[in-house]
Amino acid sequence: MSYPYLSDVIKAWTGHELPLPLATFGLFVALGALAAGALLRAELKRLYQTGRIGPAHVRGREAPPQDVVSDLTMVVLVAGIVGARLFHILEHTAQFAADPMSMIFTRSGLSIFGGLIVGTLAGMVCVRRWRLPVRPLLDAAAPAMMIGYAIGRVGCQVSGDGDWGIAANMALKPDWLPTWLWAQTYDNNIYGELIALPGVYPTPIYETAMALLCFALLWALRKHPFRIGWLFSVYLMLAGVERLLIEQIRVNPVFNVMGLQATQAEIIAVTLIVLGVIGALILSLRPSARAISRG
Repeated sequence: MSYPYLSDVIKAWTGHELPLPLATFGLFVALGALAAGALLRAELKRLYQTGRIGPAHVRGREAPPQDVVSDLTMVVLVAGIVGARLFHILEHTAQFAADPMSMIFTRSGLSIFGGLIVGTLAGMVCVRRWRLPVRPLLDAAAPAMMIGYAIGRVGCQVSGDGDWGIAANMALKPDWLPTWLWAQTYDNNIYGELIALPGVYPTPIYETAMALLCFALLWALRKHPFRIGWLFSVYLMLAGVERLLIEQIRVNPVFNVMGLQATQAEIIAVTLIVLGVIGALILSLRPSARAISRG
């Protein structure tokens, strides 16, 4: 069962119908942004107190870097929503050409990777404007971005926004696994789509679980004596691998790229993995080892 709006949740729990047309997906995105902001604020405070990052320069004065998190979160959130819509349109150009206004203003249909890319770029512009170092900020933001992603995917599951998987193969379901973890029909989903029994793979649940594991790893590694930028490289690898795996049971438009068939998400995921691996390898080398190699 899906609950696209807060009024649907209240009706399911209490039986009362209240005029609360607040989208549950948006509420979970907001919760994810708040959680991410809180973690980023805590991490920046730690880095500032240990002297690993200096103050921000805001409106001609110096301020602790954690003081800009609220503004940064708002900028990234707005830019992320715009980017998510833009990448979704690029992925469904034929549908956009047929009815552009409905795709622009619909409450469903967002590309998570589009939000990640555009939101990160917008955040980097702000960071540079505040004269903060980009790479330490990216390292500090890595765990926060992953927890925000995990919570946002809960919104996809609750609202039934179309980010589900392909038809579930019940013959492959382990006997010990509950049916709802293998197949769901997402009744009352925001698209109004009727899904035939036995249902589709509830991929948002799988993504939330994987993102939480990735967050736990990043959070555990954040105090590792890595070189600046290493932790964000690990984040790129984890984000790419997670999405590449889930795309194998997702339905998305397929593009022909130099003779290879791939979805937009697969292309971006592979790019993130490659960038993450390169960054992690380069930043894993100790200065002395690099000096020796040059000699």
